[in-house]
Amino acid sequence: MRRVTLFVNGTPKNGKVVAVYGTLSDLLSVASNKLGIKATSVYNGKGGLIDDIALIRDDDVLFVCEGEPFIDPQTDVKFHEELTGSHTDWLTLNVGGRYFTTTRSTLVNKEPDSMLAHMFKDKDAWGNKQDHRGAFLIDRSPEYFEPILNYLRHGQLIVNDGINLLGVLEEARFFGIDSLIEHLEVAIKNSQPAEDHSPISRKEFVRFLLATPTKSELRCQGLNFSGADLSRLDLRYINFKMANLSRCNLAHANLCCANLERADLSGSVLDCANLQGVKMLCSNAEGASLKGCNFEDPSGLKANLEGANLKGVDMEGSQMTGINLRVATLKNAKLKNCNLRGATLAGTDLENCDLSGCDLQEANLRGSNVKGAIFEEMLTPLHMSQSVR
Repeated sequence: MRRVTLFVNGTPKNGKVVAVYGTLSDLLSVASNKLGIKATSVYNGKGGLIDDIALIRDDDVLFVCEGEPFIDPQTDVKFHEELTGSHTDWLTLNVGGRYFTTTRSTLVNKEPDSMLAHMFKDKDAWGNKQDHRGAFLIDRSPEYFEPILNYLRHGQLIVNDGINLLGVLEEARFFGIDSLIEHLEVAIKNSQPAEDHSPISRKEFVRFLLATPTKSELRCQGLNFSGADLSRLDLRYINFKMANLSRCNLAHANLCCANLERADLSGSVLDCANLQGVKMLCSNAEGASLKGCNFEDPSGLKANLEGANLKGVDMEGSQMTGINLRVATLKNAKLKNCNLRGATLAGTDLENCDLSGCDLQEANLRGSNVKGAIFEEMLTPLHMSQSVR
């Protein structure tokens, strides 16, 4: 009885010793069962096709194919290592179906405490599984593994375009490559776009306005318009709640029924602006210029500036019939020649406020602070019932 050693084509690993009997077809059937493949042909170690069972000698080493060409095992360094017992530093990894050839020292030396180092430091210490070609199987993403392998080779983080750094970072954490993790975290942080806090320009905002249907509510809450020129624009019904409009030029702008609640209008220019029905509750307009503004809505909708900070504002000549300035701060403000008929000024701080030439008929000044206020050349007399009792 003859016996032979069978290997899958091109690999010296996981061979099977079988008895030779019967015909060549019988040998192929045994090889299929033993090696788990569909054997169709048999070659000797020199690549010679065996087509007759009589050509097989005792203790022959044969390579079984599934129809593919013969792969010369003499070109495989791993084969020489198995046959001669000589040590080699080269090895092949099968990472997610993609093959990488590298050296054991590459995987071990740079990061000796990593998982890869422990896997390949001592031969077969981890019992690493190998495929039919003898490559070590690693069930990870090859796209993310390649930058890691290159880093272990030369110590530089190089990632091709289209590779997500977060994916490489997760692989580095999985394999425990600590020095690379630090590089990747810095690279990810640097790749993030910087937060843009720059103010919106007139050109950008006009483009925004033109792209918005007239019946749609435009929401600009919290946006930064600091220093922008928004003069003479139609800004009706726009929601500017908590927006930064400091030092803006809003002269002659139409802000009818706009929401400026808690907005920052400090130092802005709103001269001759249309502010009918505007909502400016608790807004900050300190030092702003509102000369000649129109707060009076013929339909009866009243502008609401309750609790607003209007320190030092210049509102000379403004139409403010029925305006709500309850508990607002108008310290050192200029309200000369303003129409304040029926205005609500209850609890308002009017200290050192210039109200010369104002019409305060039926205005409510109960509880207001009028210390140092100027009431010269009043159009209508100010009755005590309107002020502090």
